[in-house]
Amino acid sequence: MLQNQQQPKKILLNEAGRQNMRVAGQFNAQLMDYVRSIVRPGVTTGKIDKLIHQYTLDHGHIPATLGYQGYNHSCCTSLNDVICHGIPDDTELREGDIVNIDVTTIVKGWYGDQSETFMIGKVSDRARGVTQCAFDCLFAGIDALFPGCTVSVIGDAIVKEATRRGYSVVREYVGHGLGTKFHQPPNVPHFPDRKSRQEKILPGTCFTIEPMINSGTRFTRLDKRDGWTVRTRDKQLSAQFEHTILMTENGPEILTTTKNGPQKGHKF
Repeated sequence: MLQNQQQPKKILLNEAGRQNMRVAGQFNAQLMDYVRSIVRPGVTTGKIDKLIHQYTLDHGHIPATLGYQGYNHSCCTSLNDVICHGIPDDTELREGDIVNIDVTTIVKGWYGDQSETFMIGKVSDRARGVTQCAFDCLFAGIDALFPGCTVSVIGDAIVKEATRRGYSVVREYVGHGLGTKFHQPPNVPHFPDRKSRQEKILPGTCFTIEPMINSGTRFTRLDKRDGWTVRTRDKQLSAQFEHTILMTENGPEILTTTKNGPQKGHKF
């Protein structure tokens, strides 16, 4: 989501709301595991989108991105130098590519949201490195959380991890609150800023962490032709991982953990 959007007061979920978000997150994770089974060399990003659309409908749920602010697809497929919001089309995945697939579903009115970057066949050391960094940055942000912490602990941890490895963190696009709306408070920047140092994450807050990590400069370029696709300005690689998180009285709970995907500590 774009940084600095006007937003209403943040929402704290009661136990019923938390359980609804768990159910939404569980289906979204199931969908991501299905995606894992179809991502391979030769498949087009458009085909992936169609299969995601059908799988979601077949299970009685709704693809959240379809029709959202005029977007006409059921997922985003961001390939190589595309940071986020890549539009599915007839592009075939090729050996050596990396592609982030971002899926969001509406389950009985509640949203689940996550993304993974997939490596297609044998990839370069640079592609593997930025993918690993994005994955580790996601968990660095999660591990920094505790009830009542400020939003800025996420960005502090992510910037420290990315900088240590020689990568950069995108600032224009951020994580966001989630519930019965796709985007709601709080904004979750992946770098510390003044507002994030003041805003606290209380139990009942549900949100995404989704760091976008670039192998070169952090600066972005929006494709003015389609109004969606965001690329690295220097055409270097970008990778991203995302989870939906619920803050509980005992700490953060990941709602979108997959059965077959990479878990914390995984080495690509």
